[in-house]
Amino acid sequence: MGMAPASEGRVTAAAQGEVVVFLIGMRINRWRAVRHWLPTLVAMPRMLKELSQDGGSGLLGLRRLGGGLRVHGVVQYWESREKLLAYASDQSGQHRPAWAAFNRRVRGSKGGVGIWHETYIVPAGSYESVYLDMPPAGLGAAWGVEPVGRRGERAAQRLATGAAC
Repeated sequence: MGMAPASEGRVTAAAQGEVVVFLIGMRINRWRAVRHWLPTLVAMPRMLKELSQDGGSGLLGLRRLGGGLRVHGVVQYWESREKLLAYASDQSGQHRPAWAAFNRRVRGSKGGVGIWHETYIVPAGSYESVYLDMPPAGLGAAWGVEPVGRRGERAAQRLATGAAC
């Protein structure tokens, strides 16, 4: 898969309204506890594939976080909190069985693997972005981009519009 072409000049994310950002990750605490951390490590790519193949899932975009060998994470951009919560509780999807299996394993892991997640519901007008001569990233990759001038030349202007990023 090739790299997306760079946008020329200054652009901003074309997001409208509320933005949902979900961060999730894991940390390998004990390398020898492979049976506890390996299933956790391989579950995320399966979930991301499932979400990416389902156009109605609500996942708009994602970016993997680098953290070395021990820490793995993903920033996800969602269409709505409702779609994020629906995926998390969907009995027929990849998440629920992976979560149940993790909970069973963690009881005997003695801290071999740690997980974390954070969810941010960002109201319209409380986020902004700018990308200069680069492929869309983050929020811009999730929502698409438009010329900065449509929302204001400066970050303060884009935040003050209440119309968003």
